[in-house]
Amino acid sequence: MPYFLILLLFSFGGHAEAENNKIANAWKLSPLVLPDLENKQRNLYGWHGKVIILNFWATWCGPCQIEIPYLIKFQKKYAAKGLQVVGVGLDDTRKLQNYVRTVGINYPVLRADPEENFSLLATWGNPFGTLPYTVVINRQGGFVLMHQGIFSEAIFNQFVLPLLSADLE
Repeated sequence: MPYFLILLLFSFGGHAEAENNKIANAWKLSPLVLPDLENKQRNLYGWHGKVIILNFWATWCGPCQIEIPYLIKFQKKYAAKGLQVVGVGLDDTRKLQNYVRTVGINYPVLRADPEENFSLLATWGNPFGTLPYTVVINRQGGFVLMHQGIFSEAIFNQFVLPLLSADLE
């Protein structure tokens, strides 16, 4: 895909499939190790073998607040089929803890300081650093989708549901 088209996609929201990346497998990147909200270090590789929805968000982000109920629903409905939603909150720990408790987030939320981890989003395919941003990773670690904007049920049905179904057959 030409660079200007990728730029256009990201500028107006949208997604790109994994072929657009130089690295096609999450496990070939530097390990994503961040503290959870109890300050325990968590490694994304700990969920290897699951279909992972890696969602970057912040409490102040309106579109993030819209998509989180979808992510809660997906985790509840499809965890037994091997889905693991992992949130990466780019915000203050206390704000994240309050938001998680208030909304009832049922999946792990890791914390990344927005200033200290500025390059984190670029590492995961989002050079513009906009939120929300979601990466879908298959059971083998392959990148399936990189999506900027609200991760809706339609996107889930198109890109994630087939991974869960195919892996069970």
